[in-house]
Amino acid sequence: MRLATTIRPYDWGSVTALPRLFGTEPTGQPQAELWMGAHPGDPSTVDGVPLGDLIAHDPAATLGTPTADRFGPTLPYLFKVLAIERPLSLQVHPTTEQAQAGYADENARGIPIDDRTRTYKDASHKPEMVCALTAFHGLCGFREPAATAALLDRLGVPALRPWIDALTTGAPAHALRTVFAEMLGDAARPVRDQAERALLDTRDDDLTVYGDLARACPGDPGVVAALLLHHVRLRPGQALYLGAGVPHAYLGGIGVEIMASSDNVLRCGLTTKHVDVPELLRVVGFDPSDPYLVEPADDGSGAYDYLPPAPEFALTRHELTGEGAHTLPGGVPQIVLCVEGEARLGDDLALLPGESAFVPAGVASTRLSGKGVAYRARPGAFTK
Repeated sequence: MRLATTIRPYDWGSVTALPRLFGTEPTGQPQAELWMGAHPGDPSTVDGVPLGDLIAHDPAATLGTPTADRFGPTLPYLFKVLAIERPLSLQVHPTTEQAQAGYADENARGIPIDDRTRTYKDASHKPEMVCALTAFHGLCGFREPAATAALLDRLGVPALRPWIDALTTGAPAHALRTVFAEMLGDAARPVRDQAERALLDTRDDDLTVYGDLARACPGDPGVVAALLLHHVRLRPGQALYLGAGVPHAYLGGIGVEIMASSDNVLRCGLTTKHVDVPELLRVVGFDPSDPYLVEPADDGSGAYDYLPPAPEFALTRHELTGEGAHTLPGGVPQIVLCVEGEARLGDDLALLPGESAFVPAGVASTRLSGKGVAYRARPGAFTK
């Protein structure tokens, strides 16, 4: 089923990246996110019918009984292409339990779903994975406190000394929680201003990315808070997984992203949108952690499987050579996206860059052929 999709024009998106990738004409406006899936915010359609309606009409045929039993009559993932020109907000996602509790609380308090102060848009967690199509970089997870203390010391700002000292004493999670909360507080504005000026002047390679944030988001508390996080660079084909509680921000590049079909985002900074610091401190996980890079499994056929620890989704990159075909198994709901050349499903459906198709679970199996590169989204491994 060929999908008609929507591109969201967020202001952090690139005016030219997706048109260049897909061979389309620029609109003159940012093109940030191409959405593929059944999320009610911007559902894909098949011949004018929302994909979610097709699924609700016959979950067994579209999702397959195991997927429908596990997740209900809805597609469990949302598939995107991101084109990032400016930093996204520094953010974190809740666990399922936190989302359920927060969603019920805000409903009970009568906060409308579209209210700007609303935090929980649904009752689901939102694990996600991004796979780079170009050089891609972002911030992800708390660095070891001692390493961050050394980095802050290199800024040469005496007013940072209390935070430097706090990061080198006590339990790491407690130190990170204390400093992170103070960095976001109103009382820290004078210290943040001094640190920001130092970042704008720095020639230290390890601090340059944070100086870029200071230029992009002047005066935002998230600029200094971002210093607590790893800077991660992905080469094309590398993937990064983000679970609940991990603070992160994507900063630049083009990538395909797959996530649980949720819109729950708690923002920490680098944004003009609502920031609920008390709720944020309840959701963020403050244990230091290295970025979770997902290494693709190569079966030798040109298909590379990215298998993150999330039941809702998995991803496969198909490198199509023009010779032979890849067999896609049936029984699960799949979305195939072409990003380069041409990808052909079966004998009749040809996809060009930016075009996608939904393969219902009721299709026993199908052939993917052509010459180019395609990405295939599907549910992950789960037990009933």
